[in-house]
Amino acid sequence: MKNRSGLSLIELIVTIAILSILASLAMPLAQNTAKRMKEAELRRNLRSMRTAIDDFKKSYDKAVTEGKLPSTLDKSGYPENLKQLVEGYDFGGLYSTKKKFLRRVPVDPFNPPEKDEEPLWGLRSYADDPESDIWGGEDVFDVYSLSKEAAIDGTSYKDW
Repeated sequence: MKNRSGLSLIELIVTIAILSILASLAMPLAQNTAKRMKEAELRRNLRSMRTAIDDFKKSYDKAVTEGKLPSTLDKSGYPENLKQLVEGYDFGGLYSTKKKFLRRVPVDPFNPPEKDEEPLWGLRSYADDPESDIWGGEDVFDVYSLSKEAAIDGTSYKDW
C-alpha cells in the first residue's frame, strides 16, 4: 500500500466552497459596519456644528445684553457663514480676543468635497422655512447633509 499525503480534489473543492460561503456572509457585514461608522461621523459632525452655532448665538445675545453690540432688527445673532465659526468674532469686545467656535468646518462623510474645496453642507437661515432646501443667505441657523442617500434605518441623511 502506498502512503498518500495531500488533499484529494473533492476535499479541495469542499474547502473552497465552505470558504466562499463564509466570505459571502462576511462582506455585507463589513459594508454595513463601514456605513454605520460614516453615519456616526455624520451625527458627530452635525452635533458639533449645531452646538457651535448655538454657542455663537448665546455669545451674541450676551454681548447685546451687556451693551457691547447694538440691538438691531436686521440681525438674528446667528453667524453669517460657517467660516465665521472658524475665524472667530469679537462680539464688540465681550472677549479679549476673537472667540472661535470650531477649529475647522467638519466634512460630510456622505458628501465629501473635491480636492482643495471647502466642505459642502446644506444651510438654513433663521428666516427660512424649516423644510426649504434653499438658503436665504442672511445667516446660518442650521446645517444638514446634502446627501440624497438613505440611512440604514430608512431616514434620509438630509433630514438628520
